Amino acid sequence: MNNNQKKVAVVAIGGNSLIKDEQHKTVEDQYEAAKETTYHIADMIEAGWDVAIGHGNGPQVGFILRRSEIAAKVEGMHEVPLDVCGADTQGAIGYALQQTLQNWLYKRGIKKNVATVITQVLVDKEDPAFKNPTKPIGSFMDAEEAQRRAREMGWNVVEDAGRGWRRVVASPLPKEVVEFETVKTLIDAGVIVITVGGGGIPVVDAGDGEYRGVAAVIDKDYASSLLARMLKADLFLISTAVEKVALNFGKPDQKWIDHMTLSEAKKYLAEGTHFAKGSMAPKIQAIIWYLEAGGKEAIITNPENIGRALRGETGTHIVPD
Repeated sequence: MNNNQKKVAVVAIGGNSLIKDEQHKTVEDQYEAAKETTYHIADMIEAGWDVAIGHGNGPQVGFILRRSEIAAKVEGMHEVPLDVCGADTQGAIGYALQQTLQNWLYKRGIKKNVATVITQVLVDKEDPAFKNPTKPIGSFMDAEEAQRRAREMGWNVVEDAGRGWRRVVASPLPKEVVEFETVKTLIDAGVIVITVGGGGIPVVDAGDGEYRGVAAVIDKDYASSLLARMLKADLFLISTAVEKVALNFGKPDQKWIDHMTLSEAKKYLAEGTHFAKGSMAPKIQAIIWYLEAGGKEAIITNPENIGRALRGETGTHIVPD
């Protein structure tokens, strides 16, 4: 396949692709879950797609923070900054996805390399999200510890419905994939790339020619959408917990959707009653941005139905007007 025939897809996989349920959270469990997901991505590659893979990392960052907090209390170890937690998860999750996908390709006789790129994503230090942090991270604390951390470490802390206090950080919009040229070079060379893990490591331009990591969380669907736009990808596929998108999800008049146009997606999102703010709404918004920038097609489905969705048999397909 020459470059003129390349079909490039950005695939964003969610937390369900790595942690199936509360009883299966170990590293070994996550590896097996990654293995199931990459089996279906291997189907895409076998069908001729060149793929860039983005992934979530919320639970994994939580695990690292928890270990860090326990180690600091018990052994006096230093705590791990949030941006470094993101980098750690990019490496560990990338390793699981990279190895399992490479193994599947080998079994199918497909000679393609897979690489993980530790990816920084530029955010605006003036983003309004920094003035109103809302994303809870880390463990619950009592009021005394929360106030101490706020005073000594500059944390933003909030009381969480009587369950204790938690740290909250900003969730700014992604502006630029710092390692984009590296990712594009690899894609152009036929390498499958795992990138913008967890939405990317958030960095700001310090104004002196340097990037610096910040304590923030970028939505992984937003970052994957940005990557799809920058790559001018032919397909943006979001793999999540449901086979299709529903209107009025969870209500008596719930309705599964097979196809939506860009205008319909914008209308349903604006109505504010169909898509949950913490789950489906960001996915629809990410797709709207991709299509508005000239994207050709987006699909939302679950991992096991990726192959069927690509054949038009299931999933929710969202296209330009």
